[in-house]
Amino acid sequence: MRGLKEFDIQFVGLKIGNHQFAYKVDNAFLELFEFDEFNSTEVEVSLDFEKKSTFFELNFQISGNVNVDCDISTEPFDLPIANELNLVVKFGEEFSDENEELLVITHGEYELNVAQYIYEAIVLAVPSKRVHPGIEDGSLDSDILDKLEELAPKEKEDEEEKEIDPRWNKLKNLLND
Repeated sequence: MRGLKEFDIQFVGLKIGNHQFAYKVDNAFLELFEFDEFNSTEVEVSLDFEKKSTFFELNFQISGNVNVDCDISTEPFDLPIANELNLVVKFGEEFSDENEELLVITHGEYELNVAQYIYEAIVLAVPSKRVHPGIEDGSLDSDILDKLEELAPKEKEDEEEKEIDPRWNKLKNLLND
């Protein structure tokens, strides 16, 4: 994919040990994956790349904000996200990414593109139900919330108690005796 070249890590030239990589991710990055559910994105990715003699250990730290629409009120708001992803990369006869924590690449490879893993970590950090913080604390004033309140089912406990058959009250007295 074009535009993802900056996420290539050429591990052949790296010495054994820890290496740090930092990335800033915005909506342009997510658009490369045809993902457009966020209004805006400001995420920082810190990658701890540990090269060992026969494999690599990658630890992704994701943190930042994504602007999303509330699932209840459709009001946009900034949602803070944080996620961590650990990945072990080994060499093998054929490529395999069946296990989400283990990646097998062929012996002839000389670089690794980490863009797909960053994308997945960002998308998985967002909860499935996105609720505006103003709804939770009651400070959001919205026409949609007013309409939902108006259409909410009303409490009918008082009416139900008046309509109870008197025979049931006699039966309740048996439990008390």
